[in-house]
Amino acid sequence: MIIDFHTHVFPTRIEENRQRYIRSDACFAELYSSPKVRLATADELIDSMDRDGVDVSVILNGGWAMQELCVEINDYILESIARYPKRLIGFCGTSLGTSLQSMEVAVSEIERCVKGGIRGVGELRLDSQSLHGSGPEVLKPVVDIIRKHSLVLLVHASEPVGHLYPGKGGVTPDILYSLITCFPEIKLVCAHWGGGLPFYALMPEVKAAMKTVYFDTAASPFLYTTEVYRQVVELVGAERVLFGSDYPLLGQRRLLREIESAELPPDAKEMVLSGNACRLLGITA
Repeated sequence: MIIDFHTHVFPTRIEENRQRYIRSDACFAELYSSPKVRLATADELIDSMDRDGVDVSVILNGGWAMQELCVEINDYILESIARYPKRLIGFCGTSLGTSLQSMEVAVSEIERCVKGGIRGVGELRLDSQSLHGSGPEVLKPVVDIIRKHSLVLLVHASEPVGHLYPGKGGVTPDILYSLITCFPEIKLVCAHWGGGLPFYALMPEVKAAMKTVYFDTAASPFLYTTEVYRQVVELVGAERVLFGSDYPLLGQRRLLREIESAELPPDAKEMVLSGNACRLLGITA
């Protein structure tokens, strides 16, 4: 079995009215202003999975500032997982904020999505969703509902050094580490190799804090050489790495070829491609 833990899908109306969403949401504009950046539907994702041998994909929402956009895509994700219950697993998105009212809206939206079969929350962007530099403790109402329903939280991550790219953001390892130490009991996935956070596992206290944190490989060819697979497996263990493509930004086949070229031990490769995702999501063959 192969499980892609990081994909994105959009209803066709968003592609057809892209300029309206670009004008309405700064995060969407940063990521999708260029007409060269592809948006894909759930049907197109299924076609990709069939071509590339992917059995199950986790479809994520995005880190939108506008709650209306989060809800619109949540509705499409709920519709998609209902149409393809054996192939797609849905995560919902919600806009965040520091006010009591905004957190109440976020919690209410997550509760609504749970009733529709959502298994996690993400891809949240802790830098662009109205947190305004607040500490992770402001997320407690959202974390409480995640814990209540045994959901997975997936957050965007970015490197503090290196090249700039659309959507890189500022969710660097120090911010992630604050989240991890504030809420050590939740099931947390840090996207894009956690912005390099696994390399800090050379510090004993950081490694201890990350013992239940997962890292996905989304967009890896744009960020690191293939050596990153062996290095991260050595530092935090193969049991903490999840195959994620970031489809449609990258094709699923490209990431699968890269994992193959990393020459991981067979048991490690199995964990990365499906074993860890099955354990995290409670999937039984």
